[in-house]
Amino acid sequence: MIFQEATLRQRIGRTVTPLYLLFARLSRGMTVGVRGAVLDDANRIFLVKHTYVPGWYLPGGGVDPGETVEAALARELMEEGNIKIIGRPELLGVYLNKEASTRDHVAFFAVRGFERTGPRPRDREIAECGFFPLDALPEPLAGSPNLWEHAAAALRGDVLPAYYDPPRDEPWQGP
Repeated sequence: MIFQEATLRQRIGRTVTPLYLLFARLSRGMTVGVRGAVLDDANRIFLVKHTYVPGWYLPGGGVDPGETVEAALARELMEEGNIKIIGRPELLGVYLNKEASTRDHVAFFAVRGFERTGPRPRDREIAECGFFPLDALPEPLAGSPNLWEHAAAALRGDVLPAYYDPPRDEPWQGP
């Protein structure tokens, strides 16, 4: 991967994010998020680059209280890319996001039916966004390797079984 100098905002984000995750872990139960592999007619994938952390990500975010994962995905895609889902997204897997906490789960979808309502201008959250072919993805990529594996499979048209975390070797004893 290509090393890029982090901006001041990204360095602050690296400091604040662990504090936020600690607060979330202590103040909340399980958290749920969504990510989407949005695939256009040229079989390219939509990625976003945030202003506060380095790297390129699949679009997504947290599920609000009372919101379904599909509604959260639709909201996040509109916020991060001016992308309106048409039809129903395909659930590819549900992941435990161990980087955030032992209670953070991410529902991962493929989105093939959509329309772009307009270009997405740079703002305080999103520095850049766009569609990229699988063989020319920008660097550095950020996020879970399992999500990228499923995203690559979706681009190729492969069908992967929905991913789940395998059972623990030992019975759960509680916190």
